[in-house]
Amino acid sequence: MQIVDVKPEHLEAIARIYAAEVVSSPATFDLEPPGPEYWEAALRDCDLEAGRLLLIALDDSGEVLGYAKSGPFRDRAAYEITCETSAYVAESARGRGVGTAVYRRLLELLEESPLRLAVAGVAEPNPASTALHESLGFERVGTFEGVGFKFGRPWSVTWFQRSLVRV
Repeated sequence: MQIVDVKPEHLEAIARIYAAEVVSSPATFDLEPPGPEYWEAALRDCDLEAGRLLLIALDDSGEVLGYAKSGPFRDRAAYEITCETSAYVAESARGRGVGTAVYRRLLELLEESPLRLAVAGVAEPNPASTALHESLGFERVGTFEGVGFKFGRPWSVTWFQRSLVRV
């Protein structure tokens, strides 16, 4: 497996991975999969200095197994030192360390940026995502109860944070 920057030819595979989560999982609160223009903008906006990254995990044949993404936490200027992160893995590639590998590389790159903090929200229950975040040094900071509504019911989101400042 190799972890690389996303190229335009990978966008369709990333969109498929995310769309599968949108329609079948509360892991994302999108109700409809975003169109190609969303992914094109995410790639175009990649900028390490701003904490906007998009990485993929590829198998030996070049198949996209999963991806990790970082972007703005909030649109207020004072939040520019914080990014929100996420990772998604194709269902067929789960349980093979893909999420850990691609997310770890994302965090290593973010540690080289001017940013100071990464945050991530996990819709509950999601023990695999909770374990992934904790294994990568994220700390649980609190839960918003019933903050999202999808599939006919409310979902809670636990927020995690991780320092990006090397000690």
